[in-house]
Amino acid sequence: MTSYQSELGGRSNVAEELAESQRSISIAEFFEKNKHMLGFDSGARGLVTAVKEAVDNALDATEEAGILPDIYVSITEAGDYYRLVVEDNGPGITKEQLPKVFGKLLYGSRFHVREQKRGQQGIGISAAVLYAQLTSGKPAMITSRTDGDSDAQYFELIVDTDSNEPEISVDTTTSWERPHGTRIELEMEANMRARQQLHDYIKHTAVVNPHARIEFEEPRERLKFERVTDQLPAETEEIRPHPHGIELGSLIKLLDESASHTLSGFLQSEFTRVGQKTAESIVTAFRDRHYGRELAWKPAPAPVIESAVSDVVNNKSPDATATFAQRVAGAVSEQPRVAHHECRAIVANAADHVKSTTGSTFGSTVQGHTVEAIWELTLDGVESELTELIDEVTTARKSDETIDGMARRLVTKLNGVDRHRLTHGDIESFVERAATQTEQRDDVTFGETAQQKVIEGVWSISSTVPDDPPSVTAVSNDRDFASELLEAMRETDILAPPTDCLAPITDELVEEGLRKEFDADFYAATTRDAEVHGGDPFIVEAGIAYGGDIQSDGSIDVLRFANRVPLVYQRGACATADVITSINWRNYGLDQPGGSGTPNGPAVVLIHVASTNVPFTSESKDAIANVPEIEHEIELAIRDAARDLKRYLKKRRSLQQRKRKRNVIADILPTMAEKLADMTDQQSLMIEDSLARIMSNVLIERTTTDDGVALTVTNHTDTTTELSVTDIVSVDPGSLESATVVEMDGEWFVTWEPTVESGETARLQYDLDGDAEFDISVEGIEAEKLSVTA
Repeated sequence: MTSYQSELGGRSNVAEELAESQRSISIAEFFEKNKHMLGFDSGARGLVTAVKEAVDNALDATEEAGILPDIYVSITEAGDYYRLVVEDNGPGITKEQLPKVFGKLLYGSRFHVREQKRGQQGIGISAAVLYAQLTSGKPAMITSRTDGDSDAQYFELIVDTDSNEPEISVDTTTSWERPHGTRIELEMEANMRARQQLHDYIKHTAVVNPHARIEFEEPRERLKFERVTDQLPAETEEIRPHPHGIELGSLIKLLDESASHTLSGFLQSEFTRVGQKTAESIVTAFRDRHYGRELAWKPAPAPVIESAVSDVVNNKSPDATATFAQRVAGAVSEQPRVAHHECRAIVANAADHVKSTTGSTFGSTVQGHTVEAIWELTLDGVESELTELIDEVTTARKSDETIDGMARRLVTKLNGVDRHRLTHGDIESFVERAATQTEQRDDVTFGETAQQKVIEGVWSISSTVPDDPPSVTAVSNDRDFASELLEAMRETDILAPPTDCLAPITDELVEEGLRKEFDADFYAATTRDAEVHGGDPFIVEAGIAYGGDIQSDGSIDVLRFANRVPLVYQRGACATADVITSINWRNYGLDQPGGSGTPNGPAVVLIHVASTNVPFTSESKDAIANVPEIEHEIELAIRDAARDLKRYLKKRRSLQQRKRKRNVIADILPTMAEKLADMTDQQSLMIEDSLARIMSNVLIERTTTDDGVALTVTNHTDTTTELSVTDIVSVDPGSLESATVVEMDGEWFVTWEPTVESGETARLQYDLDGDAEFDISVEGIEAEKLSVTA
């Protein structure tokens, strides 16, 4: 029978054959076969992705140069293909850099830069070039002109997928009407089945980039979005990572590459928001984890300590011994609690003092005997101290026997620990085992809550040891050391990262962008403070538009953005979707069938995540990953804006109820007034006056005489009201007091801004020569709370 070994022996060259067939591939070659990973998985989506990548680049380029963006996007049919043209007015690209920017994947990547940019991987636009050449076989046509150049550079190129390098077929200069900017023209296999997604992308880009002017032209339609602000996004600066977001592997890499020798120096040089004081706090926390702390106990009385010290000192003069013993006893007994290392320090200081004053030397041997004598006396009271501590931190339901048993068992475990030096984990283990023994032997349960209180109580009487921390090299070479340092960083209070690396839209411009593109009745927006994930700071912003022309049938519209870029696809895979569906929208006045899922109603919810490194679910950058820290901030931002919506809807319902009540009263009151007048033979009541009193409204009445006009403002509400009252008059008024007047097209606009206390009246007057026509406008109060007889 042929053995397996002999069979292998006959094929000894298999491994060599396999090795010869192995080769590395370029990133371009990889994405040539995996273009779906970049968002180019169909003709419809490929066109949207190509537009997105080109526009993102244009916005980044213009903003970095401090130029207000003017961007032109054109999609036209070109035989069996579609031609995409994107132009911008940016600073242009130099001749040397241009081919690599468009023809080399991962070139110019900002991947390691902690600074907010739309592009992060250096893949997007070169991937669009790759997709175009794969589907149409035609090169990308690129024109770019830098400011001051007389001519523009013109290239035609493709991506050489074997080498991931640009392959240039045309390199020349050309004339171009733009003084500076860049134009890319691509022909690709595509279709317009994603027309709505294209329109949404352009429109939503205009919403979160209100400083940009964008023209969009496709075979059926032409759209133009004007800028509404000249305010460019704030300039960003690169920052170092924040300690609260770093991961273990990244920390070890930083340690390996650091030129610092001490942990304090490493922390200050490699991380943002870490100065000397913060670094010392982190190092202290690290020492507590690495070395543990030493428990500190109440010292014995000074006379007892003095006697014990005198007993262990030999071959010293009586005066020197007495001085040494008195100084040690005094220093130790003054401490409320003393740990072993503190005893050593006190004894060493006393020895130095005696030597300087008497000339007698108390060496290391004598000092060691002295420390042990003091420590032995200190340990005499440990059990009673633990009993007192456990009794203090646990509930009164614990019996004395239970508390004594726990204290006794803890002391037994501590007796085996040199210098009572323990980590937090050691204390947890000791308390847990003591609790288990108490339950087994005394049949008394010492629960987890009580155990945790005892653990924290014991830890609170411990003291950080003075041992020098390990060097940077030692920590980088030991994964456990590095893990302890990481935990110390995470548990130390550190200022939030600086936000000058980020350029949030700001709540004002989020609202302005929504107003620009959505005709609604209500708008709200919020910008959260910066938080950290993976060492990278991020800011979440949210906005809501409600009512007006927004469609009310079906689910709300959710606009997702990352670094000012709309996220068009993979809505259901995005962290924003999970957050939206997890919120109880009924609490905020929106319908949510079944109590979960996306709510219904005439609303648009905008979510923007600005970060130095947005965690996308894939290279196509269509969805934000489910990172707990980011999801938490998204939820808080949405709830902030939704609370304003809730107040608006509550107020609107109140005003609607008030309007219905007013209409009912207005129907009944004239009949009642007429009947009352008939019964009393009195003149009929003034309906509006009575209605204003009943409804607690502000009433404005006009009185006209031959000499002038008076407007009486009576506040029947229960609060002070600030109004802007404008009387529009057809003739020139005179004798105006506390009013402004503007003449326009033969009409005079007379405006007062009275503040009227509850229950008070204001009188607004002016002279008038002859007959006139009047029209009144009142601002500062809802129409439902206003009654006018003018």
